[in-house]
Amino acid sequence: MDTRFSSAIHTLILISEAETPMTSEEIAISVGTNASYIRKLTGMLKRQDIIDSRQGAKGFRLKVAPQKLSLYRIYQAVSDAEQVHIFDLHQNPNDSCIVGRHIRPVLSEIFFGLEKEIEEELGAQTLADCIDRMRKEIPFGYGK
Repeated sequence: MDTRFSSAIHTLILISEAETPMTSEEIAISVGTNASYIRKLTGMLKRQDIIDSRQGAKGFRLKVAPQKLSLYRIYQAVSDAEQVHIFDLHQNPNDSCIVGRHIRPVLSEIFFGLEKEIEEELGAQTLADCIDRMRKEIPFGYGK
């Protein structure tokens, strides 16, 4: 997964904390990307019913309370995988080699276990947790 996940969290924090609805152009400036990339991300988030935009009104609004929006749900919304997928196995190990013949099941078991742990941790963390951590990083108070 490229940077979609972190960009989506960044975008959702902006949408959640902004006093007025933010446009894709405004969000793109903060994320450090272009507005078309943000429109792609927000389209994914809209399809998963996480954000909303209204025709005729500019900007987005969060449809899920930050404390109810898990990082895992955000991950799923912007990834192509149904579950966390971080590690890939090389595709063509040589079956005539003893290691090549057995490496896939060994690594699959290890990788699956690690990805399950990550999935559980992402499910336990929320957008509100990210916002709270950000507030602790910013001097002189912040936001709402």
